[in-house]
Amino acid sequence: MALRDSEPRYVISIAARIVGIETHTLRYYERLGLVQPYRSGGNIRYYSEEDIERLRYIKTLTEDLGLNLAGVEVVTRMAQRMAEMQRQIAEMDSEIERLKGIESGKRQKIHERSK
Repeated sequence: MALRDSEPRYVISIAARIVGIETHTLRYYERLGLVQPYRSGGNIRYYSEEDIERLRYIKTLTEDLGLNLAGVEVVTRMAQRMAEMQRQIAEMDSEIERLKGIESGKRQKIHERSK
C-alpha cells in the first residue's frame, strides 16, 4: 500500500538533507509555525511529502526571491487562502451545474405540458 503525501515518513535529519537545509533551521521554522511535522509518542519529528514540498517552497522564497521569514509567512498565508477560495469556487461551480440540470429538467417538463 502506497503512502499518501500527507503521511509522516522522514525524520528531521533526512528531511533536512532532502531539502538542503540544516536541522536547526527546521526546528526554527517549526517554532515560527511555518511547518508542523507530526510528532511521535516519543516526540520524534516526522515530515511528510507535503511538509517537504512546503519546506522547498520556503527555501525558494528565502534564497531565490530574498524574502525574510515574515514575508514567507505572509506569502504562505495568502497562498493557503487562495487555495481555499479556489476550492470554494469549484464547489460553487458544481452547485451551479447541479442547479442548471434541475432547471433544464423543469423547463423540459413545462415544454412537454404546454404541447
